[in-house]
Amino acid sequence: MRSYSQNKGRQNSAFINQDALYENAPTYPPIPAEQLPLVWATKHANDNDLLKKEYDDLPKSSKPVTVEASHIPENKIKNRYINILAYDQTRVKLTPIEDDPYSDYINACYVDGYKSHNKFIAAQGPKEETVNDFWRMIWEQKSLTIVMVTKCAESNREKCSQYWPDDCTTEYGDIKVTPLLKETIKLADYDIRSFSVCHLSDEEDTRTIIQLHYTSWPDFGAPKSPIGMLNFIKRARIIDQQHPSKPGPMLVHCSAGVGRTGTFIVLDAMMDQMAAEAKVDIFGFISQIRGQRNLLVQADVQYIFIYQALVEHYLYGNTEIDVNNMLIHWGKLHNRVPGTDKTGLEIEYQKLMEIPIENVVVKDAHSEHNRLKNRLVNVVPYDGNRFRLIRLLGREHSDYINASNIDGYRQKGAYVVTQGPLKDTVEDFWRLVWESRTGSIVMLCHLQENGLEKCTQYWPEDDETATYGDIAVQLKRNEDYSIYTIKTLLATDTKGGESRTIRHFHYTAWPEIGAPESGTGMIEMMGQIQKQQQNTGNLPILVHCSAGSGRSGAFCALNTVIERIKTEGIVDVFQTYKSLREQRPQIVQSVDQYNFVYKAVIDYLGSFDNYDNFK
Repeated sequence: MRSYSQNKGRQNSAFINQDALYENAPTYPPIPAEQLPLVWATKHANDNDLLKKEYDDLPKSSKPVTVEASHIPENKIKNRYINILAYDQTRVKLTPIEDDPYSDYINACYVDGYKSHNKFIAAQGPKEETVNDFWRMIWEQKSLTIVMVTKCAESNREKCSQYWPDDCTTEYGDIKVTPLLKETIKLADYDIRSFSVCHLSDEEDTRTIIQLHYTSWPDFGAPKSPIGMLNFIKRARIIDQQHPSKPGPMLVHCSAGVGRTGTFIVLDAMMDQMAAEAKVDIFGFISQIRGQRNLLVQADVQYIFIYQALVEHYLYGNTEIDVNNMLIHWGKLHNRVPGTDKTGLEIEYQKLMEIPIENVVVKDAHSEHNRLKNRLVNVVPYDGNRFRLIRLLGREHSDYINASNIDGYRQKGAYVVTQGPLKDTVEDFWRLVWESRTGSIVMLCHLQENGLEKCTQYWPEDDETATYGDIAVQLKRNEDYSIYTIKTLLATDTKGGESRTIRHFHYTAWPEIGAPESGTGMIEMMGQIQKQQQNTGNLPILVHCSAGSGRSGAFCALNTVIERIKTEGIVDVFQTYKSLREQRPQIVQSVDQYNFVYKAVIDYLGSFDNYDNFK
């Protein structure tokens, strides 16, 4: 096979030169960035046949390698998998411990980045008996950023021993690790943990080490959407660059340290190459780094995911706006784009609406037994994330309601978005309220608009009690604000006897056409909802308008954007809505709704004197 350096020789090689191992094997040239969408469309067709063939053509290694250290009997027990071994030529060597000649071994290898020698250490997830070695490697290599791309257990199998303490200082051999709990951040797709680490020989010499733990990779295959992983990579890069001292290699691991680990490394390198050269060499780069660790990018679904993520990165780029630049960006959005008759906002919205939503199924919603439960035929939940009610005894299709589990910034399933109930689905609506355990209902429509019913009333009048199926509901209090009302409802399960207090937030200022002129009232109501959420354990917020689409989408988008502002000081309306569109149809219906979220963000930021408070 032609080596990576030979493939690139005429194009100023971007990576470390390697010797050829095979001749006359298939090779695939670098792809200019502007051709990525077309190449993806071509290779993605017919169930990704061309991409699977391309993956199969990858070499096992781009140069001769040996694995003698991995096969030493004293080291075999340190390997998690018998076929994932550390190459002698690239393995990380620990400082030997006295009287233990094999203590230099750990299943980890140096791996290059884009024009960056040994940028990464790719490691297996430590076993219980290698956790001390893992921390010894982190200390000796001066790694300050750890990227973890697996859960500790998946499908009832251990994938990685938990090598960090949750809440107290712990010693791992000669390394002392203290969790910095106030700096721990839990988000929907990943967690960020910070640790103060020192060596027992000199406890004054401490380092802050940050672990980014991606938790949304499915047990099998690859993520359905690249959004979460791309955001994760960007966050890891920013954190690694912000360390006050020059860090050692970024430590990346999954379970075996080859599949998901390789996917992360390739995406990082190709994003750098795209920025520097306006092209990507996916096949060539993987061929090269497979000479540093075996089986990097372990499955064709991961290879396909790399293509998909890079296409998305190219098409939509960096849509994140620092809060300090938000007013400038807001002005640009409302200026006409040269050479067009559209504003920047209109073009951004048009780009959003042109993004295809792939691999979604709505079979359940359109079944004969369920279709009459939907208010609109084109606004129904996708099968993959619909809320499933507990099936009633003897009623086969009673698990269906037009409701979708929607992810927020900090947690999966932060919202349940549903339609305003029909007369025949009010009982199901209260089953949804009860089974989701929500403490907050958000209503964004009137019962009637333009002379048409938009929602059946599902609550009793003052001081009355109404029973909906097995749930008895009493209106305990009604508070009127300028543009919203708050009802306090007591819901009781008449069979089990349990009662819960639920607050109903009804935003009354949404016009029948268009969107509100100001976001101030919505933000004020969100503050009230946040207090309620804190009191009820941050369980899902149940959100509805009439169909559970545009207005509900605007609420979820705005709430998600503001949560990210609070945590990162970053605004990204485009990607937030893109993610929502992949979870429920018609979640944004008009440029007015899209503009409203931006406008509300400006109103929110305007309430602060200093945006640096968000940093």
